[in-house]
Amino acid sequence: VNNCGLQLVIQTSSITDKSKPFELRISKEQSPFHNRLLQHDLEKNYSGRQDNTHFGSSSSVTFPVLQRTAEEKILNSDRLTLERQKLTVCPIIDGEDNIRLLNFQHNFITRIQNISNLQHLVFLDLYDNQIEEISGLSTLRSIRVLLLGKNRIKKISNLENLTNLDVLDLHGNQITKIENISHLSELRVLNLARNLLTIVENLNGLDSLTELNLRHNRVSAIKDVDTLPCLQRLFLSFNNISSFEDILCLADSSSLSDITLDGNPIAQETWYKHTVLHHMMQLRQLDMKRITEEERRMASVAARKEEERRRESHKQTLLKEKKRLTICNIARQWEIQQNRIAFVESLNQDKDNEPCQINGSAAYVFPEESRSLNTILSSAVQGLSVLESHLVEVEGDTLCLYGAGALECLDRNWSVQTAGLIVTVSFMFIEFDEIVQVLTKLKIKFPNSVHLKFKETNLVMLQQFNALAQMHRIEQLTVDPQGNPVVNFTLWKYYVLFRLNHFNLQKINGVKVTENDIVMAERLFGILAFVASSELPHYRMLSIFGESRRKQFHYLLEEKGKKSGNGSEESSDHRRNGGESTTRATLNYTTKDFHMEKLEEIKERKTFCQTYVENLVKEAADINMKNESLQKLWPQMFIELVRDAVVEIRNKNSYMKLCLQRITDQKQ
Repeated sequence: VNNCGLQLVIQTSSITDKSKPFELRISKEQSPFHNRLLQHDLEKNYSGRQDNTHFGSSSSVTFPVLQRTAEEKILNSDRLTLERQKLTVCPIIDGEDNIRLLNFQHNFITRIQNISNLQHLVFLDLYDNQIEEISGLSTLRSIRVLLLGKNRIKKISNLENLTNLDVLDLHGNQITKIENISHLSELRVLNLARNLLTIVENLNGLDSLTELNLRHNRVSAIKDVDTLPCLQRLFLSFNNISSFEDILCLADSSSLSDITLDGNPIAQETWYKHTVLHHMMQLRQLDMKRITEEERRMASVAARKEEERRRESHKQTLLKEKKRLTICNIARQWEIQQNRIAFVESLNQDKDNEPCQINGSAAYVFPEESRSLNTILSSAVQGLSVLESHLVEVEGDTLCLYGAGALECLDRNWSVQTAGLIVTVSFMFIEFDEIVQVLTKLKIKFPNSVHLKFKETNLVMLQQFNALAQMHRIEQLTVDPQGNPVVNFTLWKYYVLFRLNHFNLQKINGVKVTENDIVMAERLFGILAFVASSELPHYRMLSIFGESRRKQFHYLLEEKGKKSGNGSEESSDHRRNGGESTTRATLNYTTKDFHMEKLEEIKERKTFCQTYVENLVKEAADINMKNESLQKLWPQMFIELVRDAVVEIRNKNSYMKLCLQRITDQKQ
């Protein structure tokens, strides 16, 4: 080798024919040009060989043969350097069994071979070649340093017999997975920089490893590092680590003293340094910078604050997720309920026509009832507790009620401050008839509420808006089209304005109410209130109005009121003061449940009356039948009575004794 000043004899020989060697002598005294010429001849001699990986081929495979003179062996008896010689294969090295250091750097070698005879080899350097597979090393049990950086290796393999390996350099290759190295218990340095690794794993068994280089990979998660008892230096610069959870196992390593994480997404976070130092108190250097005690103290304080913030953020995230799943559960229950109601109604209609039966029994089935809600939502409640069927939430000045069970919250002891802040009340997935029953409580509990929202509340007819008149004040009304078919009526807004005229509504569904809207509402529905009040019986009117307005109603009926003009002025003043118009009050709403209760009560009374009359008729019929029978039997009975009396008094003494005996028996 010219660079080392050695005089070598290099000959090439065919494996199939070694009797005709081609020998080149490269001496120190020859010119560089002459040396390059000899090298060219050497390469030309074996450049035409076929790929030597096909051992079964019958064609000859030619290798260069390297021989050194005795003088050269004395000068460098245990080392041989063949770097930058444009070698494409490893030459055959004869008579060099004592070599301990072999250098093949910067060549074009594609396969490790022809060195199995170097049993004393300790140091093998094949840096910057074209090797694609680790092979040909099974006999080199004494090797301690193996340098295979900057090659084309894709997999770590064939290292089973290298149990004494101390340094393994595989940087600059195409390795995608750490594997087949757990038996290298003597390995101290492992270099896997500039590969294609995504996960650090399979490091168990590397009990002597002190340095691990993983720079310039694609690592996003780290495992098993905490099992390395001697690891001191870990280089993870320029990877894809984005959160501390990805490297959490490093906090459990007691021996780690030097780590680099610069060039990772995690290093851009404000909490990066503080968090790392807080969890790895044993570190002496971070990103190649020495750590001071002041930095440790500040990191500990900052890490605690960051941990509290993250814990709170995580808690809020869980609460939001649970809220979302709960609302989904409530919506699912609402959907099942609405489907069931629609099904029952259709079933009742079918009964009037032609009921569908199979084998004498109804063929209808509720698919929703065949499995529980927990089964339906099992995939959505991962890690969370059993979901509630209702939800109550206060967001700023809005009280949100989800599900019918949420109405029970109105019975709670709300603080004056919280209740006073509530301006908007939102109802979702609740039957409007159930809402009507708690409007009085709502008015008392939240006196400042002026905005009502309805979504999925089954508002289906204009008459239901009458129930809102019992509120003490409403400035805004929002009725979502979803689940409220009533908004499909063109005139529903005008009816609301007419019926709730005493509230002076400002907005309906976010649209400001104008004077023209109020006038139009009066024109459309003004006659309705007059007809309702005219047709309603007086006793029903009195029961609707209550004691406070009965006197006024009597006054109107007796036509002792003021003139019509004054009456209109009084009505306007009354409306401005928040009072409800007398005629509009007759437009009320009866919930389905209340209506059904009334029908049930009427049915019970009807049944009682019918039963009572039937009993009276039956008793009268029995009495009449007895009277007729008596009239028929009486003549014969009278004759028998007279006859018995005559027979008894025929013997006066016997009759008297008999009477005395009867009197005596009665006294006893």
